[in-house]
Amino acid sequence: MKFSYLSAALLLASPFLNAQSLDLNLKKTMPAIEKFYLDLHQSPELSYHEEKTGKKIASQLSKLGFDVTDNVGGFGVVGIYKNGDGPTIMIRTDTDGLPIVEQTGKPYASKVKVINEHGNKVGVMHGCGHDIHMSSFIGTAEQLIAHKNEWQGTLMMVAQPAEEVGGGAKAMLSEGLFSKYAKPDHVIALHVSASVPAGKVSMKNEYTMASVDSVDISIKGKGGHGAYPHTTVDPVVIAARTVLALQTITSRELSPLEPSVITVGSIHGGSKHNVISDEVKLQLTLRSYNPDVRTAQIAAIERITAGIAQSAGLEESHYPVVHVHEDESIPSTYNNPEQTNIVRGAIADAIGATNVLKTKAVMAGEDFGLYGRTDENIPITLFWLGGVNQQQYTKAMENNETLPSLHSSKFAPDYKVALPTGIKAMSNAAVALFNN
Repeated sequence: MKFSYLSAALLLASPFLNAQSLDLNLKKTMPAIEKFYLDLHQSPELSYHEEKTGKKIASQLSKLGFDVTDNVGGFGVVGIYKNGDGPTIMIRTDTDGLPIVEQTGKPYASKVKVINEHGNKVGVMHGCGHDIHMSSFIGTAEQLIAHKNEWQGTLMMVAQPAEEVGGGAKAMLSEGLFSKYAKPDHVIALHVSASVPAGKVSMKNEYTMASVDSVDISIKGKGGHGAYPHTTVDPVVIAARTVLALQTITSRELSPLEPSVITVGSIHGGSKHNVISDEVKLQLTLRSYNPDVRTAQIAAIERITAGIAQSAGLEESHYPVVHVHEDESIPSTYNNPEQTNIVRGAIADAIGATNVLKTKAVMAGEDFGLYGRTDENIPITLFWLGGVNQQQYTKAMENNETLPSLHSSKFAPDYKVALPTGIKAMSNAAVALFNN
């Protein structure tokens, strides 16, 4: 996922008086969870290749007594634990790593290198914190089973592959996640934060993460000699006009009250100084919260690119080709307010209200949002788990320094603090939803 820094600042008091928080015996269980984390961190697997990771998750859930199915939607895992009558709560983790060479300097740093789909040798790292997610996920399952006398219902643990490429949630849902296994009443997840101190969490109601679309534009032209531009239709010039014109979609066509990002991240065309090429290729990322804004972005891109091509004298057969990668598109993540308030209250009771921060929405994307966009219209909540070492955070704030972001080769969560916080937060959130 591509990430913008969270703005976690305002403290939020718990709006609920929940039952007493779970009495978790983490001193006894954390050594094994930390060992599991270090193993995951040192053996990351790229999207669609999470075979060994999936087996590790499946093994852990099986030992806890879950009815486990693996290889769902690729190397996804579904664990079901029935504990009497009651709601079904789904807890989701993601499992894939990123093609990054780790440069944290940690003694447990990943040294994994693989050949990717393009034949290139790449490093692999859990640069987005999915190892924290999985370890918290198993720790939460362990605690909920240990305290099963304090809740009733069905616990549905879902380990999802291929989050980083936007394909995992779609694959699991298309294979009948909500029909073959269980239909959840509530879906919850956490994501480690690279801008919130470890020991704290942050969250917000309603839109919390953006929709993401990858768009390719092939701009056509009529090539020729750079010394005779009048005999050509230069696609580089058309591309330059297009890049600038696309900026007016957000600034002049969409309401300033509706967040929108249109970024041209790549432009390629031509092969030599004095050659005017026949084609230039652009690659864009689109971000928004409102689905209507997404539709308007795409429609405007198609209209503007065609209009500029026409103004350059090209025939319709040579108008740009706009391709939206629908297979990689993911919707925005909308935190159901009623459910999120319950989750917030339970976490505040478990770790202290001063450790639950209010945050702003980000333009990062997560395919977790898909679980709330099915026909079942299930409420979902994603909260942020602080991952930054407190001393590192304080020093960065005092010196106005930039912290390593998610997807950075230098991102190293303070796992000894983040993991128990994540387990406390998620376990108590789940019990609150079971007993609501």
